Amino acid sequence: MTSTFEDLLPSTERALLHRIAVAQTEGRSPSFVAGVVRDGRTVWFGSRSCVDGHAPDAETQFRIGSITKVFTAVLVMRLRDEGLIGLDDPLEKHLKGTGVGEVTIAQLLGHSSGLAAETPAPWWERTPGTTRPGLADVLGERPLLHPSGRLFHYSNPGYTLLGSLVEAVRGVPWEEALRTEILEPLGLGRTSVRPVAPHAGGWAVHPWADVMLPEPLEDLGIMAPAGVLWSTVGDLCRFAAFLAAGDDRVLSRATVEEMRVPAVPPAPGDAEWGYGLGLQLLRHDGRTLVGHTGSLPGFVAGLWVCVEDGLAAVALANATSGPLPSSVAADLVRIVAEAEPRIPEPWRPLPEAEVDEELLALTGPWYWGTYAYGLRVGPRGGVVLEPLRGAGRRATFRALPEGGWIGLDGYYQGETLRVVRRPDGTVSHLDLGSFVFTREPYEQGEAVPGGVDEAGWRGL
Repeated sequence: MTSTFEDLLPSTERALLHRIAVAQTEGRSPSFVAGVVRDGRTVWFGSRSCVDGHAPDAETQFRIGSITKVFTAVLVMRLRDEGLIGLDDPLEKHLKGTGVGEVTIAQLLGHSSGLAAETPAPWWERTPGTTRPGLADVLGERPLLHPSGRLFHYSNPGYTLLGSLVEAVRGVPWEEALRTEILEPLGLGRTSVRPVAPHAGGWAVHPWADVMLPEPLEDLGIMAPAGVLWSTVGDLCRFAAFLAAGDDRVLSRATVEEMRVPAVPPAPGDAEWGYGLGLQLLRHDGRTLVGHTGSLPGFVAGLWVCVEDGLAAVALANATSGPLPSSVAADLVRIVAEAEPRIPEPWRPLPEAEVDEELLALTGPWYWGTYAYGLRVGPRGGVVLEPLRGAGRRATFRALPEGGWIGLDGYYQGETLRVVRRPDGTVSHLDLGSFVFTREPYEQGEAVPGGVDEAGWRGL
């Protein structure tokens, strides 16, 4: 007997509603909205408002601030996948005359370029984009504060440069590339550079009194790729599903996975937090979350994806400070994961076409020196090598067309595993990046570098 659980249990839905209700009340936000995605499908939406009968719905726009950076990063990765740029290319190769052209595209994506966090005064989030008509106005007289590539230092001007890079390579405005390459293919019809009704107004709530002040609405100009976008819970849930699994119309699954790999080591004291290629990385309640936070005067936002649990959550509020959508979105993932653990897919044998007798003969125990490993068959001719006891280096490998396998993760990522045969065609050993794996610990013969004592194993 099989069962499907497409919808959440009523008790789970109540727990989710309780979490955002507490966030709206304690954060003193005029309104708060959130949604949850499970296995690529939006399964829950909730909202709270200070005005009875006027709670926003899943299609009400809020400003999402720096979640915009993820969209810009996706545009850049598309250029890379098309072969138009390389991540290690210096910016100057594609965008001339910035004065910081030695920084690489990867460093800009991962915030390790050394660029300043903000533009020169005045405060860019509360002033018209016309205040900074060109990149020189964004970068200022001292754009680099740290050596490039050495450490993480969040930079809004860095993503302005990436937006200008997209325009230079594509030959169209950043906004047009965004619309045609991401929004339209993914069906994000309620995500836009300017607000489109219905949308929330941005408010500042007094820190010591229950009174509000409207925040100004600025167009941001050239800074748009760093944080201009408006979106909805509905659109961001669809975008979160894309960040979990990829979509070949926009980016492949492999490229989305690449974006989730830490680009630089976390700063001291931030062991639970990191940054990939346009994506923030977070350890929360024992789970790895990827996504981004966002804020602009009047708005705060959070989007997190937990690939392992097949869950994602979005939370948006229209207050400058107080509510914490990032924490709430992470809690929403935790609530569903703990209340309704993911039900694994049924075990199924490999398709008949994937059964390879030669590959089957390679499975079982192998020894690197005296360390015991097991080799088992993975999907599509791949293999998994893992320690049989104790700690060790586990890795999955993808089959190569020319034979052998390439490591996909862990210590052996990018390393080649191959079978070494004797002159008579029998298997001598496995070679993994020059490490020798034999069928017996320190097997006699020529496979083990340095040779093996001919007297063999002995007691005391």
